[in-house]
Amino acid sequence: MRGAGTADKLGDPAMVFLGWSPSWTCGREEDGALSLTLASPCVQRGLIDCVNGVLLVAYASALLAACVGGRWDGRGRSGGARPRWAVAAVSACCVAVAAAYAVAAFRGSADAAAPIVRGLLWVAVAASLHVQPTRPARAVAVLWWTLFSLLITAYNAEVLATGQGLDVAEAAAWAVNFLLLLCALGSLLRRSRGRQGDDDLSEPLIDKAVHDSELYRAGLFSQLAFSWLNPLLRLGRSKALDLADIPLIADEDCAQQASRRFSKAWSRHRQDKAQSGRSNSLALVLCKCFLREIMIAGFYAFMRTLAIAVSPILLFAFVRYSYQEERDHRVGLSLVGCLLVIKLVESLSQRHWFFDSRRTGMRIRSALMAAIFQKQLKLSSQGRKNHSTGEIVNYIAVDAYRLGDALSWFHMAWSSPLQLAFAVGTLFWALRLGAVPGLVPLIIFGFLNMPFAKLLQGYQAKFMVAQDDRLRSTSEVLNSMKIIKLQSWEEKFRAMVESLRDAEFIWLRETQMKKAYGAVMYWMSPTVVSAVMYTATAILGSAPLNASTLFTVLATLRVMAEPVRFLPEILTMMIQYKVSLDRIEKFLIEDEIKEGLERALPHNSDIRVHVQDANFSWNASASNLTLRNVNLSINQGEKVAVCGAVGSGKSSLLYALLREIPRTSGSVDVFGSLAYVSQNSWIQSGTVRVNILFGKPFDKELYEKAIKSCALDKDIENFNHGDLTEIGQRGLNMSGGQKQRIQLARAVYSDADIYLLDDPFSAVDAHTAAVLFYDCVMTALSKKTVVLVTHQVEFLTETNRILVMEGGQVKQQGKYADLLESGTAFEKLVSAHQSSITALDTTSQENQVQGQQVLNDGIMPSALLATRQASEIEISTRGPSVAQLTEEEEKGIGNLGWKPYKDYVEVSKGILPLCGMVTAQVLFTVFQIMSTYWLAVAIQINVSNALLVGAYSAISIFSCCFAYLRSFFAANLGLKASKAFFTGLMDSVFKAPMSFFDSTPIGRILTRASSDLSILDFDIPYSMAFVVTGSIEVVTTVLVMGTVTWQVLVVAIPVAVSMVYVQRYYVDSARELVRINGTTKAPVMNYASESILGVVTIRAFAATDRFIHNNLQLIDNDATMFFHTVAAQEWVLIRVEALQSLTIFTASLFLILVPPGVISPGFAGLCLSYALSLTAAQVFLTRYYSYLENYIISVERIKQYMHLPSEPPTIIPDNRPPISWPQEGRIDLQDLKIKYRPNTPLVLKGITCTFPAGNRIGVVGRTGSGKSTLISSLFRLVDPVGGRILIDNLDICSIGLKDLRTKLSIIPQEPTLFRGTVRNNLDPLGLHSDDEIWEALEKCQLKRSISSTAALLDTVVSDDGDNWSVGQRQLFCLGRVLLRRNKILVLDEATASIDSATDAILQGVIRQQFTSCTVITIAHRVPTVTDSDRVMVLSYGKLLEYDTPAKLLEDKQSAFAKLVAEYWANCKRNST
Repeated sequence: MRGAGTADKLGDPAMVFLGWSPSWTCGREEDGALSLTLASPCVQRGLIDCVNGVLLVAYASALLAACVGGRWDGRGRSGGARPRWAVAAVSACCVAVAAAYAVAAFRGSADAAAPIVRGLLWVAVAASLHVQPTRPARAVAVLWWTLFSLLITAYNAEVLATGQGLDVAEAAAWAVNFLLLLCALGSLLRRSRGRQGDDDLSEPLIDKAVHDSELYRAGLFSQLAFSWLNPLLRLGRSKALDLADIPLIADEDCAQQASRRFSKAWSRHRQDKAQSGRSNSLALVLCKCFLREIMIAGFYAFMRTLAIAVSPILLFAFVRYSYQEERDHRVGLSLVGCLLVIKLVESLSQRHWFFDSRRTGMRIRSALMAAIFQKQLKLSSQGRKNHSTGEIVNYIAVDAYRLGDALSWFHMAWSSPLQLAFAVGTLFWALRLGAVPGLVPLIIFGFLNMPFAKLLQGYQAKFMVAQDDRLRSTSEVLNSMKIIKLQSWEEKFRAMVESLRDAEFIWLRETQMKKAYGAVMYWMSPTVVSAVMYTATAILGSAPLNASTLFTVLATLRVMAEPVRFLPEILTMMIQYKVSLDRIEKFLIEDEIKEGLERALPHNSDIRVHVQDANFSWNASASNLTLRNVNLSINQGEKVAVCGAVGSGKSSLLYALLREIPRTSGSVDVFGSLAYVSQNSWIQSGTVRVNILFGKPFDKELYEKAIKSCALDKDIENFNHGDLTEIGQRGLNMSGGQKQRIQLARAVYSDADIYLLDDPFSAVDAHTAAVLFYDCVMTALSKKTVVLVTHQVEFLTETNRILVMEGGQVKQQGKYADLLESGTAFEKLVSAHQSSITALDTTSQENQVQGQQVLNDGIMPSALLATRQASEIEISTRGPSVAQLTEEEEKGIGNLGWKPYKDYVEVSKGILPLCGMVTAQVLFTVFQIMSTYWLAVAIQINVSNALLVGAYSAISIFSCCFAYLRSFFAANLGLKASKAFFTGLMDSVFKAPMSFFDSTPIGRILTRASSDLSILDFDIPYSMAFVVTGSIEVVTTVLVMGTVTWQVLVVAIPVAVSMVYVQRYYVDSARELVRINGTTKAPVMNYASESILGVVTIRAFAATDRFIHNNLQLIDNDATMFFHTVAAQEWVLIRVEALQSLTIFTASLFLILVPPGVISPGFAGLCLSYALSLTAAQVFLTRYYSYLENYIISVERIKQYMHLPSEPPTIIPDNRPPISWPQEGRIDLQDLKIKYRPNTPLVLKGITCTFPAGNRIGVVGRTGSGKSTLISSLFRLVDPVGGRILIDNLDICSIGLKDLRTKLSIIPQEPTLFRGTVRNNLDPLGLHSDDEIWEALEKCQLKRSISSTAALLDTVVSDDGDNWSVGQRQLFCLGRVLLRRNKILVLDEATASIDSATDAILQGVIRQQFTSCTVITIAHRVPTVTDSDRVMVLSYGKLLEYDTPAKLLEDKQSAFAKLVAEYWANCKRNST
């Protein structure tokens, strides 16, 4: 065998490579040769000193970290119950030993360095008994005492066994070591019993530790091995875990703490930046903020890199050992011991690096999510324009979430190049000059990474932009699904979302395919580098190409393979994190609203609102003013009405008082607390009571007053769950009137000083409006200051003052009578109202007589309360709210086995790419093994260097083709799956019935369309490929080891069985943890999107802090799940590594113990080179298997929504109505019965009547009486459970939905506009010419405002039409109807948000344009209904009255007569 002799001459090669100097640790032998074997006692003693030195450094680092982190609490010991005298006695003994060493040093020994160093170490040990300020410091101290004692005991035992003696200092030290060991054991026992240490004095006195995670009470070994998770995993093994089973995270990991730290650091950074003019850097702030945690994780990463770098050198020592004919087994066993220690350090450091990184990442994520939420509550109007609701939710759901993993990748970003540098150093050590040429291809491959990474960065940025567009559009479509279904626009909007996804898919394909090209480059680099190095070494002769050299290089290149494999991934991830950080930073530096502090009520003045010479502009530019020259002063208790035409600036005036519109000049002072009721009602998900209390404590008297004055008492009585009835997202299961009254009750209950009410009566009927005005505004708020925007002219006489708005100015202000005399603007409004009242006369003179008669019979406004109680038109809300509407989010339970994987492959039709991927990986691994086998065989048969290197290079490079194919097939499988799942999800959601959207929070659907789909796009395909890769690698590695030492298989098989058991044990809990995590994420997104919509209300009520607090709790819920999911992953990995270490231990032990010559050095090198990579391969497999098990839940979640119950078909080919249908427009309701869901009572209870063709039908009834349900049934948003609806004698249930809905027109209760232009809002399907659109705009009074803009029909409409007033939005809806010209028109409270003048014009337009049409009107304004041909009165879902208005008015007791009388009463009050 080559090189055996040289090895003997050099002594122990293991010691040579470790580089220990003999100068002060060991003396020389008698013949002058160095005694440098690991078996020699002096070398072992030196090793113990080194271990002590390392632990001293670790202890000092822990003390330094405590100082830097400000966590030094001044308490010396952590012994808890341990007596002070015991500690003092042991430390005194330590000092005595130090003194003994000092004496030994100064007695004139040849080398005094060793005793002095040992003496100093004992002094440090004495100090460590007293100084342990933090948990890490305690842990290191206990570990130090334990290891020191055990190592010294083992060393002294060996010295005594060889017949040598101990000097006095060593004997004394040994005795004290036993005392130290007792101290360590005592400390561990106390902590394992969960003692309350000194640290707990700083905790609150309430015992919240009962629910905290075990981690915060765990001992050192429990923390090291993650055993603190055992109780949770045991529980998860016995039953499916749910949220209540998961322990809480402690304050140090909570969002509040993280948020507070970040906020301080960010504001300090912004101030410094403002002074120095530097650019912002969110990454820098986060680093400063979490520096201590980042440093600790960095230390673990460094230790792990070091342990991996040493492995090839250890392999070199093993192979050199196998060359020796005369072997010292003690040296061999020492090598095995070193191998185990290195594996232990590698395992522990890697597991804790990952856990600590992701734990800190969780804190960073929580801090950013909280910061984004806080920012959106303070965002200025310009900021809201720059960032849509969808984008802000995306910052939380995608960007902040992604940054939770950033820290582990950040440490990989520097530790991987460091690992490469160590590897290059090892290559130089092994090959000397032969390694130099190998650096050339290494550098070339390194530089090739740069343009590749830049390319990927570009794709990633473009993908994110495209994803934002799609999510914004998807969110808008889901929120407006009702109007889309009513208008039968599903295909159009579905196509739009699909086209946005196609644009996104282009960048997804580019990214994934480029990764496949990357795979070749990254696998070729180690092969090309090794080939060049072997060739250069052979030519230069710088080192012998024997087994030790070849396999050391091979092992080193394996060490290089991991960073090389991950570098592109690291670059990609760092790019993604950079993009995410930039997006979040751009959002966080947006302007905030200048919040005026609530001014204390002045003592000497009654003024509550004072505005002087104020100008306001949304664009913050004086050129384009929204409000100009506003002068206003309102006193305590005043009731001020604001009226004016649509778009005159009424709502803007309230926004100005709320400081929502930037003020360009003048002053605004508001004294006292505010309550605000918005025009578009904003309701939170939750119960009715929660919405009314709005965070205030429950006060029964005030609560009942609020409910009664807002006419909610009857509603609540009729809810099955009373005021604990759940309200769906955005108040989906409440009628418009109920939502408005809940809002009003919220304002009344807040007991504020000033009330700003924006058109609160628009969504309620005339009767309820009167009740709300007199009972609520005039009675309940009699002593409050109220600013009321309203179109109800009939209430204006009651107010103290009226402001008339026109063109963004307060044109007139004063009392009703004064304004009538003086002004023109106000006179216009009133005369329009009067003409709408006199329209009553035109129907029939008799109507007025009857009305007057009813009026004279005593139903005056003073008797309104009696009317309300006596009225038959009572509410019935037994609609969808009878059973709690929003159900718990569905999540799978238990082991689904292969089903999700099967679904993934079947849905994507990906069996071919899957088989291709597996085959390619098998071939790749086979050729890789062949290349290394060739080296082992070639060394034995002494082939030429040229053949050895040439054959190796050829086989290796050829194998890289299969690496490309594997990645190509993986990318292909992923792309097919992404396409198929997205199409299936959108198909299902767009075809789902309206009941699904009523009972499902939009956030749940959006989570599936965003984060779950993102996992499907990026994570699953490559995780699947990595699991296949890892499985094949582990199996082949064990087989290769088995071919060299077959005995390994005896251990490997039981180890494999144990690993399967451990993984199954883990997966039972992990799967549930990830599933629960899936349901804790959606509430965070829902709460954020809900809060964005209601941000003006939240600010007005000064509820910002409460919303921030609630958000922090939701983030903590989510973080708790993340924390335990990550910990469980490390729990399984550390156990799997420990088990695989047994296999490595067995292989290395057999290589040491077999007689010389049985196993050639070549095969010994082959076996060990594979053995050293075994744990890495196993961890790689287990990690990606765990990831895949977690990721596959996204498939399960998307699949839940891919098979939703579908609406009836859009078209029934065999039963299509004639093109001219309906020719007349006659509607027959025959015993119509409607219920929303099988488990709820009937909402419409057997209605039978006929709407004659061409008639105008008025539908009235108290809020929630079933009016909107009737419309829903006409459009088949809900199908009858009994009875039929016939249109022109055709049963509407017998034809397709599209055929029905395109023939009906509707102006809905809540006008909906989409982001885009005026043109595509009026004509989304593009069926009409510009001329037709202009004609429609002219008829619906919008032509003037649109023709004044530069873009004309391409004028921008922002999210939800926010840049248009509610009245204008309703006019847009009228424009749509005018373009469609259908025979049947439904007006669902269509003129609720416009003034009387515009209303009168519109009614004229409708009468003129739809003369031959059947018009069904649900209206709150009596004039709108009284000129109908017939009136239908609904109550409790029953048809109460149905006749001509004249006939109904004849009967004084009819419900309709009472309604009209009430209206006349208000009008008469006006005129007086």
